[in-house]
Amino acid sequence: MIAIDWSGTLTGLRAAWRREISAYFATPLAYVFVAIFLLVLGIFTWDLSRFFDTGAADLAPFFYWHPWLFMMFMPALAMRLWAEEANQGTTELLLSLPVNLPGLIIGKLLAAWTVAALALVLTFPWWIAVNILGPADNAAIALTYAMSLLMAGGYLAIGAAVSALTRSAVLAFVIGVLVAFVLTAAGWPLVSGAVADLLGPSAGDAIAQFSFLTHFETAQRGVLELRGLAFYFGFIALCIALNTLFVSHRRGGAQ
Repeated sequence: MIAIDWSGTLTGLRAAWRREISAYFATPLAYVFVAIFLLVLGIFTWDLSRFFDTGAADLAPFFYWHPWLFMMFMPALAMRLWAEEANQGTTELLLSLPVNLPGLIIGKLLAAWTVAALALVLTFPWWIAVNILGPADNAAIALTYAMSLLMAGGYLAIGAAVSALTRSAVLAFVIGVLVAFVLTAAGWPLVSGAVADLLGPSAGDAIAQFSFLTHFETAQRGVLELRGLAFYFGFIALCIALNTLFVSHRRGGAQ
């Protein structure tokens, strides 16, 4: 039976979270990320989707852009988590601390997730605006917000894992966006339809089930599916495991 050092994991988690949060807010990084994210999301929602022209008390035009923007913004937020450590030569120092590796991995991820959560919290005035327009389905909106935050964690987990593969934050960003794009576009009707035409309807449906977009759209309809939760949590767990493997390999290679 494998014994899990929960105490060491929690200690590492807290230490890594505090360290990364300090790094995000000690520089303009977190502030710039949040500001640009809100600006771009606002432009896409109000201008491209012409939100107020619909006259409906519905945040669907707002949530529609989340997967496509997260695909770009979350890898950008996570790209420095491990690549910067390797570039500055601090990986070995970090791994020499009396805490275990899974705690460090999860703590770094949660720090980036905290910044993403802050960006989402600052969009709440739009929720208030929708209720001013008319009676809104607030239960569905709350569910979609929760799934949006969970989906953001999935994209961040991709970025964090990829960041452990390279010393270049820019390269980590590019690879992270490419992986995120594949996992988003797989649920796009144009892509799943093309797969269905080539390999049959069952293949198209199977491809779509591996897409962040598919499970998020289900939540947008006000439906909470256990398979959607299982997908996101399972995917994040897989990325954490890969992240741990990549960092362990880097540590072994440095010895």
